[in-house]
Amino acid sequence: MSRFRSLLQASVNATKRAFTWNIEEWIPPPEKYIFKFHSKEDLKKWHLYSDSEYGGLSSASLEIPDGGKGSDGTGIFSGNLSVDLSEGSKWNISRSGFCGMRSKKFDGFIDLDGYDAIAMRLRGDGRCYISTIYTENWVNSPGQTEDNSWQAFVFAPKDRWYTAKAKIMSSLECFASSLRPLVTGVLIIYQIPLARYLPTWRGNVIDVEMEMNPGRVLGMSLSVNAEGGVVGAKSGAGDFRVEIDWIKALRMP
Repeated sequence: MSRFRSLLQASVNATKRAFTWNIEEWIPPPEKYIFKFHSKEDLKKWHLYSDSEYGGLSSASLEIPDGGKGSDGTGIFSGNLSVDLSEGSKWNISRSGFCGMRSKKFDGFIDLDGYDAIAMRLRGDGRCYISTIYTENWVNSPGQTEDNSWQAFVFAPKDRWYTAKAKIMSSLECFASSLRPLVTGVLIIYQIPLARYLPTWRGNVIDVEMEMNPGRVLGMSLSVNAEGGVVGAKSGAGDFRVEIDWIKALRMP
């Protein structure tokens, strides 16, 4: 009988170990790199766009300087915002003064289900930038082939490394939360509720009650406009510059 009990207990223990191992396998690690900006190969995953494609005069670049002053070996998205239009332009655009960098599409999609925040570490110029997450089309009508886009403002303090976190919350948590930066030395931890990631269609907010599907992310972008943004941020035509270290998905405690 004692031998039978020993075998039974061994079987139970093995089942517990297998179950525990499987549970741990289902839980993603605390953080997951989505993009790094540490080499020229990393930058090849992005392409630039601006109003110059439609007759505007803005310009942008994305590069890693070779030992350049003021750089920590990270990607620099910079350029000039112009609100003017080129003479004789055939395009009839309603506004100019914008530039952006958008990631090339993933081979399929990236699954961020199980994570509840997107974070970016950057050092800016006091301007307000726009963070966009592109997900598989399930909000627009079947005839609209564009990806769904979700946008939020990211304020980039001048000359400070800063970590912007877009936390995924319930509607009630979003309503109750506020933007409270935590300063530790020169590192700023700034929480942006997911309510700030609004579904948009060609730059306009879509009036729908939908939640982002983090399991079907197709790409991301970071852009800047000459006008708009949060109160107190630098705006207007002129130069812009933001240094980007990485973009991660996080599981918040």
